[in-house]
Formats: sequence, C-alpha cells, structure tokens
Amino acid sequence: MKSVKVVLRNYKTNELIDYNIIPEDNQLAEDWLIALENDILKTNLHLEKNFCFHGFPYTQRHLDFLCKELNKHIFTINQSNIDYIIEEWFSSDVVRYGEEYAVGDWPKLGLRLKHDAMNKLHNHFEVLQGTVENPSTYTNQMSRETTYAVRQLNNICHEIETLCLSQRKLVQSPQWVRPSQITTFLKAPRHLLTDEHRKGFIDNEYSRELGGVYMHWCQIGKTLMEVFRDEGAPELTETVCEAITHLAYYSGEFDIEFGNTINRETAPWHVEEIDSFNTWLTQNGFNPKDPKLSSGYLKIGHIDLLNSFGTKDALQIWNQLGNFLDIYKIEYKGSSATYEYHWSDTDYQQIQLMSLK
Repeated sequence: MKSVKVVLRNYKTNELIDYNIIPEDNQLAEDWLIALENDILKTNLHLEKNFCFHGFPYTQRHLDFLCKELNKHIFTINQSNIDYIIEEWFSSDVVRYGEEYAVGDWPKLGLRLKHDAMNKLHNHFEVLQGTVENPSTYTNQMSRETTYAVRQLNNICHEIETLCLSQRKLVQSPQWVRPSQITTFLKAPRHLLTDEHRKGFIDNEYSRELGGVYMHWCQIGKTLMEVFRDEGAPELTETVCEAITHLAYYSGEFDIEFGNTINRETAPWHVEEIDSFNTWLTQNGFNPKDPKLSSGYLKIGHIDLLNSFGTKDALQIWNQLGNFLDIYKIEYKGSSATYEYHWSDTDYQQIQLMSLK
C-alpha cells in the first residue's frame, strides 16, 4: 500500500515520532503524490516551518509573539523603496477581544477575533502581492527582504486567526478546537486543476475529518466561503467579486486536519451554515453544485490514526503531538527530505531569504 511517512521531532530533545498518510483512491491524490515526490522531495524545497502548525491552543507562537513579528515585517515594508505605508500597529488587544469581554453584558465577544482588523491586514497583502494571474505592480519593485515581509503578512494573518479560534473554542467548546498542519514549501511548483480533480468539491463539500489530508490552497485571494463568513454574507457586487478567486491550481503541498470530524452527520450547526451558504450563492446567481466555484476541501488522503498514534481520540492525539510540533522528515517511496532547521533558529529568516533568491 502506498503511504507517505511524516517524521516529527521534539526539537529540544531530538526525540522522534511519525505518522503515515494513506492516499485516497482518486486522480488528484495520484497527481499530488507525483508532485510531492518530484517537485518537493527530490528537489529538497524549503519547508515553511514558521507557517506549519496552526490552531494548537498551547504554543510558543503565542499571540503576543505573532503580533510582534507582524509589526517587525510591517516596519520592513514601510522602510522599503516601494512607496507603500501600512499605518496599523498590531497587539493582542487590536486583533481580538480579551477575556474581560467574556463576562457581564458581552459574553459573546470574549476572546473573539476582530475581523475588521484582520481584513485590513489581509487587504494590504492582496494589494502588495496581487494574484497569480495579475501580480501587483509592487512585486517588481521589491527586494527579497520586502518580498519576504509581504509574504509574512498573509502567513501571520492566518496563523492569528486559527490561534484565536482555537483558544476561544478551548473555553467554550473544547471538543471543537481546530488544530491543523499546513505543509507548505517556498517556490513549490503549481499545476492546473482539471475537471476530474474538481469533482472532490462536490463529494466532500466543507467536511473535515480527524486525520484527513486535504489539498493545500496554493494561491492568493478570498474564497466565496470566506466572504460569506467574514463579511456577513454581503451582496456580491462586481467589486466584491473581483476579490474572490476560485482554486485553479494544485501542488505537492498538503494540509492535515487534527480537529474532530465536522460533517453533516456530526455537526447540526455545520449543516445550517452550509445550507445558508448555498442559499446565499443561489440568491447571488451562483449554482452551489458548480465545482468550478471551489466550494469545499479536496480530500487527498487520511492518516492511519491507530497505527500512527494508537488511538482515534483527538484529545489523546493532541497530547502526543504537543511536544513534537516540528516536521523533521518526509518520505515517499524512495524519496525523502530532511529538515534540520527550526523557526526559532537565530538564522532562520536568513535561510528563508536564501531560499527565495
């Protein structure tokens, strides 16, 4: 049986654990394996360890750290020669409501993300980066250092969002904490999705299962679901639609869900959201069953949980993973790549800059 082996490390003790990914029986999974082997492992692309484990509520990459990193990259952009200034400054209080809002008259706001602040941040990234098809005019003016800083606006924005969501869930509904592994590589080649690949959107919708492996979204831009959630289901005017991108590419990158399974059978609130989303699409002239809208997640595999962790209980798996949030090696067939570096290394940013050269 084909499988991908992922080795995790406790970077302080160098102890190792591993798990195995069993690919799905579909064309996209087959093509993903080819891209993983040829584009990533054989070429030993740089693994983005500073954008890897998301939504684990207890982490060294806490909210104050992420805001400090964000301000550092904003300073780099503001001091560059691209003539673009970001006036916002970020702190824990800027990006979410604190615990004091969890009592009294505002219980629903406690630890809730401030979407307006995050939307402004992501908009700066979209303006500076553009899209794959239409790069921003700023991109040709950027040094490597500025390019790197702009990339971090997007990375840290999403990491803050997932961290805040999981820390809120830890208080309100611990069973719905959403840890995940986002496995991305600098300069990973992209390949065009086919109609055959897109059938997965209809088959899976927005279901996520514990140990499920999904195609990484390897392009820039907001999805219809993100607009629906973050902007309160607005009318889809021409201006709003310009910011929406439907997935056009796949790569050898992949995401892993470590949260409890969410689908139409396990979560009534999920059914309500998806049905409301589909109604909103119909009201705005879209066919919810059109796979070209990229509405959902493309499943390409699943972790062999019992053989890897000895359990299918999410809490026990999180406890095992907690001290091993560092990908050390990935193996598939006869190819493997080892990643000795760690995001906390003093020269880590310089390593990434060299990879962007």
